[in-house]
Amino acid sequence: MDVLDAAKRARSASRNMVGVSGETRNKALLAIADEIDKQKERIKEVNSEDTEQASKTNLATPLIKRLNLNDSKIADLTKGLRDLAKLEDPIGKTLLSKQLDEGLELYKVTCPIGVIGAVFESRPDALVQIATLCLKSGNAIILKGGSEAARTNEFLAGLIRNSIRKFDGIPEDMVQLLETREDLARLLELDEYVDLLIPRGSSELVRFIKKNTTIPVLGHAEGICHEYVDADAALDMAVEICYDAKTQYPAVCNALNTLLVHQDVADAFLSKMGKRYQEAHVELRGDEKTRKILLYAKEAVEEDWSTEHLDLILNVKVVDSLQQAIDHINRYSSHHTDGIVTESEERGRKFLRDVDSAVVLQNASTRFSDGYRFGFGAEVGISTNKIHARGPVGLDGLVTYKYMIVGAGHVVSSYVGKSAKAFNHRNLEKHWDP
Repeated sequence: MDVLDAAKRARSASRNMVGVSGETRNKALLAIADEIDKQKERIKEVNSEDTEQASKTNLATPLIKRLNLNDSKIADLTKGLRDLAKLEDPIGKTLLSKQLDEGLELYKVTCPIGVIGAVFESRPDALVQIATLCLKSGNAIILKGGSEAARTNEFLAGLIRNSIRKFDGIPEDMVQLLETREDLARLLELDEYVDLLIPRGSSELVRFIKKNTTIPVLGHAEGICHEYVDADAALDMAVEICYDAKTQYPAVCNALNTLLVHQDVADAFLSKMGKRYQEAHVELRGDEKTRKILLYAKEAVEEDWSTEHLDLILNVKVVDSLQQAIDHINRYSSHHTDGIVTESEERGRKFLRDVDSAVVLQNASTRFSDGYRFGFGAEVGISTNKIHARGPVGLDGLVTYKYMIVGAGHVVSSYVGKSAKAFNHRNLEKHWDP
């Protein structure tokens, strides 16, 4: 593939998308959902070829799980698309309106970013989520999936392109699919045509992209997530939360990696929690205090606290205070998602305020850190960045804004010098009308 040509076509498509109405974009989303429903069996057939091939290689088990597209994942995809179509149009929203002077008005209005480059591993469902979020937000998308999902990605990208070409004004070139590592390397050079890169995959992938491009990168390197069970926690509730956070889907970035427990409840809580984890075949790696309570736990080494396991492996540490838990999290967390279980409003508020992570929770599983569960329709990824977008990145993270001034022959010279007119800078209630 000629990557430069693909990028140029994506740039042209992004500019054409500006004039496509929200109604048309929503109809296209529903058409994609319907086509996925119709092609479900074929999608599973193609995906099984990828899965079977991957199982013959050294691909890690968690990645094979992510690669597999079963009935449940496909149903979630189509439901997500239909929910996405119901969401408010993110384009053309007035964020500010101000009268600078009589007849001179300023508007701050949302608009698409332009061309997004998305690089992801193993998850072909991510291709659909990212492409359709870009469609809803008026952006063009250049996709690069892993070779382990090549057949599935090609089929799904073709399905989306075939669906959107039926709608006037939506160029099928708004969705581009790259094929090789060489294509990716070339893409990273094209800062003239690509406005934002979003990597979803291993920490090695994210670091490689950040190191080898001047294009802005939105993403996170790892998901080292914590739950802290406070001295004031309701222990039965804490057991259910921590069980869900670790076992509901251990191969994802918002799964629990380290469990911290206050020493005042460590004996009672870990005795209950340990049994649940044993039943689920979770390997526990604990500090010295933990291993005195859970004799079967392995010793946690320093490296464990900063390792994203993506499997049924959990670090456990007993701490002597809320502050020690916060300090541990701020040192070892990847600033993705961290939670506290406590009945104390004051201690919960301190945790939510002081933990420096994109998503912080009280009395809830880390698995809630997700664009779909947040009501964003889906997500293009999770960002631990502090600029532009943070946490699950949905539609709001795929738009920027521009300032629009509407005047009536106004010139700056009228506002300088001895007889300069004064600006009134009066806030307006009105919205910009496209």
